[in-house]
Amino acid sequence: MPTPYKHQILPIEKVFRDPVHNYIHVQHQVILDLINSAEVQRLRRIKQLGTSSFTFHGAEHSRFAHSLGVYEITRRICDIFQRNYSAEYLGEEGWDDNERLVALCAALLHDVGHGPYSHTFEHIFKTDHEAITVEIITSPETEVFQILNRVSADFPDKVANVIKKTYPNPQVVQMISSQIDADRMDYLLRDAYFTGTEYGTFDLTRILRVIRPYKNGLAFAMNGMHAVEDYIVSRYQMYVQVYFHPVSRGMEVILDHLLNRAKELYEEAPEDYQLHSQLLVPFFKGNYSLQDYLKLDDGVLNTYFTQWTSLPDPILTDLANRFLIRRPLKSATFSGNRDSVTIRHLKALIEKVGYNPQYYTAINSSYDLPYDFYRPEKHSHRTQIEIMQKDGTLVELSKVSHLVAALAGQTQIDERFFFPKEMIDPKRQQHFDLFDDTYREFAAYIHNGALVEGKQ
Repeated sequence: MPTPYKHQILPIEKVFRDPVHNYIHVQHQVILDLINSAEVQRLRRIKQLGTSSFTFHGAEHSRFAHSLGVYEITRRICDIFQRNYSAEYLGEEGWDDNERLVALCAALLHDVGHGPYSHTFEHIFKTDHEAITVEIITSPETEVFQILNRVSADFPDKVANVIKKTYPNPQVVQMISSQIDADRMDYLLRDAYFTGTEYGTFDLTRILRVIRPYKNGLAFAMNGMHAVEDYIVSRYQMYVQVYFHPVSRGMEVILDHLLNRAKELYEEAPEDYQLHSQLLVPFFKGNYSLQDYLKLDDGVLNTYFTQWTSLPDPILTDLANRFLIRRPLKSATFSGNRDSVTIRHLKALIEKVGYNPQYYTAINSSYDLPYDFYRPEKHSHRTQIEIMQKDGTLVELSKVSHLVAALAGQTQIDERFFFPKEMIDPKRQQHFDLFDDTYREFAAYIHNGALVEGKQ
């Protein structure tokens, strides 16, 4: 029978070199075994930023690296809490280090349920990476479950409850999931590093110095408020400049249409996909198992896309080629009605020159709140950031920060109409084309990257 993990510390600490944190320190056998599990190793084969690598060529980092980073930040927080804010001295306001292992495991496993090109894949096939994460943690058929189960019979459920935000200790939950948590802190720093965008950085060391446990979660010392402000601004900049980048979204639209076209063709000739795209068949059918899901990664999808470039359907082959050789759809910003007369007219022009508007146009919106706070009229809200004053009382961040107050509750929305770049390509104007008048009419609706309404 395997040795129980409960108190199994590695005789010599293991380390992983990391460009963001320098070293990832592993001290528990359970963490090392989880890292080596099949389900966690699969994350090496899934990019953290999906299609963003088509815009920022350095953004090839994986969800595996990010998961190690979230673990490392959580480990550092646990060390700081145990050293300075132990429940042994502070009572229920302090940190109980018996929670360390569940926090570390939840941090490492928080993204284990992500699929290939995660958000686009989820949208089309109606999967839910958080639900699949919980299933991986609690299903007896996974290596992850077998490892966690050796800690104790109820340990997999404890870790899953942290992911589901139902774990009874809010300090543990907020370490992994809040508006300033180990997850967000790592992906901002990691994504900034690999995209080469300096404005995504912030002072992690200072934030970890001023983080405090209290009975109902985590707070930050008043003298560290400016470091928290810096984090909020960095997060805002990364969303605007990186995560919402129109080229990355143009590639997401191609990917979305490509998978939708394949799904549509599967329904017409399912036997063909059993031959060339077998691992996707359960998802086309809408009847997949956990093991079906775990067989997929970015490489599997890219291999199928390459195969699709040789299939007879011209839309599928063109979209597959556009994705593989980076031919994103162009876009223009707009505000107002998604089904306006102008947008319908532009779709008609696109169809006139030979493009199916169902597969070569899209309306795409990206939006995020840089910082949110509790509002009683809302049924759900994010965990707000609490600032701890010298006397121990708490105040919500936007009440003491003019900078954050200016951002609080302000949704950042970037709504775009996507279309084939060929519609406004100046190179095409050097040659005679039967549809020159149509192209010129279309281009007249685009000015300074935005749609001009009401030109008809």
